[in-house]
Amino acid sequence: MRLVKDLEEMGGNALDKIGAGQNKKGIRIVVGMATCGMAAGAGSVMDSFLSEVNKRNLSDVSVVMTGCIGVCRLEPIAEVIGGDGKKVTYVKLNPEKVARIVEEHIVNGRVCTDYTVGAAHGENFESLEDAHFYRGQLRIALRNCGIINPESIEEYMAYGGYKALARVLTEMTPQEVVDTVKKSGLRGRGGGGFSTGMKWEFASKTAGEQQKYVCCNADEGDPGAFMDRSVLEGDPHSVIEAMAIAGYAIGSDQGYIYVRAEYPIAVKRLEIAIGKARNHGLLGKNIFGTDFSFDLEIRLGAGAFVCGEETALMTSIEGKRGEPRSRPPFPAVKGLWQKPTILNNVETFANIPPIIMKGAEWFSGIGTEKSKGTKVFAVGGKINNTGLVEVPMGITLREIIYDMGGGIPGGRKFKAAQTGGPSGGCIPASHLDTKIDYDSLIQIGSMMGSGGLIVMDEDNCMVDIAKFFLEFTVDESCGKCFPCRIGTRRMYEILTDITEGRAKEGDLEKLEALAKSVKATSLCGLGQTAPNPVLSTLRYFRDEYEAHVRDKKCPAHVCKAMVEYIIEPDLCKSCGICARFCSANAISGQKKEPYIIDGDKCIKCGICKEKCKFGAVLKR
Repeated sequence: MRLVKDLEEMGGNALDKIGAGQNKKGIRIVVGMATCGMAAGAGSVMDSFLSEVNKRNLSDVSVVMTGCIGVCRLEPIAEVIGGDGKKVTYVKLNPEKVARIVEEHIVNGRVCTDYTVGAAHGENFESLEDAHFYRGQLRIALRNCGIINPESIEEYMAYGGYKALARVLTEMTPQEVVDTVKKSGLRGRGGGGFSTGMKWEFASKTAGEQQKYVCCNADEGDPGAFMDRSVLEGDPHSVIEAMAIAGYAIGSDQGYIYVRAEYPIAVKRLEIAIGKARNHGLLGKNIFGTDFSFDLEIRLGAGAFVCGEETALMTSIEGKRGEPRSRPPFPAVKGLWQKPTILNNVETFANIPPIIMKGAEWFSGIGTEKSKGTKVFAVGGKINNTGLVEVPMGITLREIIYDMGGGIPGGRKFKAAQTGGPSGGCIPASHLDTKIDYDSLIQIGSMMGSGGLIVMDEDNCMVDIAKFFLEFTVDESCGKCFPCRIGTRRMYEILTDITEGRAKEGDLEKLEALAKSVKATSLCGLGQTAPNPVLSTLRYFRDEYEAHVRDKKCPAHVCKAMVEYIIEPDLCKSCGICARFCSANAISGQKKEPYIIDGDKCIKCGICKEKCKFGAVLKR
């Protein structure tokens, strides 16, 4: 096929320009231009690199954008890759640092060691690949993120892009594709963990000559989750290629990517990638000269969390209000416009091309018996290294938090980790060595979810955490079914009473019974999983709930209604700083006498404790 040869030729030409060990002449500078980098000022860093390189007429130096490099807390990040492939990672950049890097490193060949990733960690390594953050990672879904220019189809091809599509169209039958995905053991990375190959097979075997659809769920709505966004911003062609492969496998010629409008960079790069794929004959009619045709359209979501549920998402694509449907029939039989449809999320699709190229046995050899491959986690909260990690299934929570994540800031104690977002549960310190896979997490009252991982320390109140996540699901409930619409609201009201000191004996039992009822009777996954944060915190942190109810105390000193600020007389220096900053005029005193806080006037803002230089203001 001529187009297959063109693929190799274009990819080879691009590889000559990329650097990464291939270009012996020039230097390549890649700047992380994902949302995390842009928010930290990567735009001005990119502009500065371009300006400094042009000003010096450095014709053998290329400056290109890339997606999320990984360690989001160190943004803006840029990597300088020499012709020999040696990589130096510079972090926390600004235009002034860029000017020095170009002068010292690019022109004079001296690495600016005080700006490197190692210096940020207090160590002497220069490349991010040598950091603890990267050790233990295995990047499959994120294989190209932070490496290639996401707006260049040639660079995607240089790293093997569209070869998987070429293989399935010229060497494999649709059933062989389905069998390969089934044998790989790939399960849906969007939360449910259903077998991807089984889902494809159901749709492929739907009887009759009828229209079928391939849908991608890019409506990532979990608080703290940004895995799918990072793939779309850093490697959009991997999703496009995978969706075309899925279309071939089930007999579909049309796909839809449902992405939330709050992801403008991802949407823009998707649009560019789809346009270039069409221009190169990789989308549209008779792909690779075969009789297979497939095209894609983008549909923007308005940010409704419930549209992450597959039937609600399809209803929204149809132009209707996003509400879930009763199942069965399942989408593989009656989905989008009542036609057979498969829906996978971004990360699931991103695994497909490597599985086709390297084989089902390769992928199934990674991970655990029932959870194959890797999982991407967006690590946030009370942890030193916030960012994206991709790890083999079966790794422990301790390894993610303490090895890659660098532990808890300030040496504080780990208390819990929330996995699965509002649909997941809180994992206590006693389960730090639990293997992270689908079944193990469900056994301890949590779930994999899409991959958000929020770390909490001893200063977090678990009752308040449960209330926070439940408030989110109450707001996001579509209201179609009674248990979710009313039950979650009643649960939230009980939690509010508990955190504000109004709870009474029996409320915990009522809360637990209601949570189990909502979980068992709700229509869709949103309502069925909404009680998980409540049930898991009741299971592992019941003593905190009981302290709120029985003693009217918040052990973590978080719930305002139960917090009291006092001034310790022996520590007070009578300086009056606390009184000057108190907006409620709740603090009084005089020289040489300890100051006093009037509890009736105190609004519990904490400014007095923050401003006191002598540690005299105590929170209890």
